[in-house]
Amino acid sequence: MDSSPPTQFTFRGRPESAEADDTLLQHLARRGLPTLQRSIRYHRPRTPFCGIGHCANCLVRVNGEPNVRACRYVPRSGDAVTTSNAWPSPQHDLMGILDFVFPRGLDTLHGFRWPAWSTPWVQRVVRRLAGYGPIASTAVTDSSAGSAPVELDVLVIGAGPAGRQTSQRLVEGGRSVGLLDRGAIPAPPPGVALFPHATAVFLPPPGPGQDRGFEAVALEDPDRGRSFRARAVVVASGAYDASLLFSGNDRPGVMTAEGAVAMAPGDRAPPFHRALIVGGGPRAAEMLDRFGVRTEAIVAPGSISPEVTRRASDLSIDLYPRTLLLSASGRGRVRRAQLHARGGGSEFSVPVDAIVLAHRRVPHTQLLFQAGAQMEWRGTAGSYFPALEAGSRTSVPGLFAVGEVAGFVDGVAAEASALAAADAILGREVPPAAVRAPDGPHELEGYYREWLRFAAGRGKQVACACEDVLLHELRDAVGRGYRGLEVVKRYTGLGTGLCQGRYCLPDALLVLSILEGRPPPEVGYIRQRPPVIPTPLSALAELPEPLPESSGPGGP
Repeated sequence: MDSSPPTQFTFRGRPESAEADDTLLQHLARRGLPTLQRSIRYHRPRTPFCGIGHCANCLVRVNGEPNVRACRYVPRSGDAVTTSNAWPSPQHDLMGILDFVFPRGLDTLHGFRWPAWSTPWVQRVVRRLAGYGPIASTAVTDSSAGSAPVELDVLVIGAGPAGRQTSQRLVEGGRSVGLLDRGAIPAPPPGVALFPHATAVFLPPPGPGQDRGFEAVALEDPDRGRSFRARAVVVASGAYDASLLFSGNDRPGVMTAEGAVAMAPGDRAPPFHRALIVGGGPRAAEMLDRFGVRTEAIVAPGSISPEVTRRASDLSIDLYPRTLLLSASGRGRVRRAQLHARGGGSEFSVPVDAIVLAHRRVPHTQLLFQAGAQMEWRGTAGSYFPALEAGSRTSVPGLFAVGEVAGFVDGVAAEASALAAADAILGREVPPAAVRAPDGPHELEGYYREWLRFAAGRGKQVACACEDVLLHELRDAVGRGYRGLEVVKRYTGLGTGLCQGRYCLPDALLVLSILEGRPPPEVGYIRQRPPVIPTPLSALAELPEPLPESSGPGGP
């Protein structure tokens, strides 16, 4: 049992006492679901969504520094924490009236040309809405020059099972290896240089004639830059729980499976009592194991596996396979979900106080796109993955992809991909590339075709939560002749927020495929420009040398 004294700090001027090593989100979630943020255009209330530091729903202000993620911030004694982007509070924000005044949306990118007399006033409103909070109110201390680049034979990005297995094999083969991960690094292989709480943000392709082929940049929490030089890079960044489009999909209480676990670590109770779990596969089964007694029902876009059916039956939980999630109602938090069986039937509702999304895992491929690796659409997984050769090699010399990010979900296949990459780097004989799932339509393609027929007239369907881009804005862009995800992104602002498109682009790609009448690979993807997550300029200023120029195409 941890005997460390509690941490004393203030939150919105109120004294707080948090357990040592608890994040601010974990501390606040003990009292219930915290509302920490308002959306950027309509000031809709937002509560934590992803729990892994990518969305924009738990931003707070710490000692004058804005946009600190509560899910990753561990309070220190004496810290002063408050909220921003809402007045007088996130729970009761007067600017929330915009959500009612503009039921069809507020065009902050292209409109306000008529009547002409209103343009200056509306522009002032837009400037007030822009951003997530005022700039830092405390002076930035002048730090010493950054440390020299870390010289390695191999840099492994991601400390999950595949990343650790690759690192261990390489160290046993006599290579110098660095293992980098956004969080703590459990069970580190002996002899591996560890870089925990660091996020790779820049991975350009190797330059010609460089002794060390890659020059990568990472952001170490909270704002320190770190550079690496390595002859090879292994990307083992894994996957994450995806979002889902429905009316009210940004409402308080809608969260991913990772978000639910982040707010209830260990054996703590989650901040809900009657959850609707979305999904019918292994991830939904994990959520049942964790939150079964607090689950009201399970709804799945497709079929529900026998494993989930058995566990739900033991807990007397209602099952709704092949069912549309039409909407979530409730402003302070989700109170009810509207459902409709696919292919027929009538609409019905289920009383719930949370919606946990556990239906789809999407790979963290941003670094692979940025490095210029050739990517391919895998229809059954509904995502882009790197095209691989034997030894888990990508199309970029010296760049490898292993585990979930490469499409290997099964533990045995993930381990095989990790060992194959290590053997390829060590110059050993490797087997042919593992065969992944065959191409075919993803179940969400048919799901969204049906869902779009019910979408009209159900309030705001938020296609991009970071920037408050609505579904009808995507429809409007397609109606105006814009084609392709990159072009629609530029026209609407889709995918340009703090999550850098992680939670909006996978679903927007499928919806645009339907609206444009062509397969997802033809809709394309966006250019992944560095950095892959928002990075303080102070972190980049600490780097000892200028950043190398990126020459990668950044797209499929």
